[in-house]
Amino acid sequence: MSATTRHTYTIKEAAALTGLPASTLRYYETIGVIGPVRRGESSGHRVYDENDLDQLMWVACLAATGMSVADMRTHVANGQLGAAAAQEQIQLLAQQERRLAREAERIALRHRYVRLKIDYWQAAGAGDTVRAQELSDEAATLAAELTRTEKP
Repeated sequence: MSATTRHTYTIKEAAALTGLPASTLRYYETIGVIGPVRRGESSGHRVYDENDLDQLMWVACLAATGMSVADMRTHVANGQLGAAAAQEQIQLLAQQERRLAREAERIALRHRYVRLKIDYWQAAGAGDTVRAQELSDEAATLAAELTRTEKP
């Protein structure tokens, strides 16, 4: 392939390469998360190029972090501004990092709770009522903590 020849992709190919369903690609374009995608002259179908795929991969990674669509749209728009938007990008990503840290803490608590319940049932099955009661008490305390952390 020469330097002037650019490979293009159908929406189905772009979806397969990015892991985003075709419906999501259309939706992201419609709401402005990604810019308008070039259309084929005769078919009117979306034609993605390497630059489009690069942007879609970044968006797919942001989506995988659980970032909201509004924040993804802001991130992509800021990306077009380059260094002038660096501070806003840092704030946006730091906010997402904090959300992910809170989510990780909640997952760790849920994991601990499940582990305690496994240990409880092992103790109960072995007839160790003292240990089972200790684990039950610990699980109750952890359950109360879980209830507090799961509230928005």
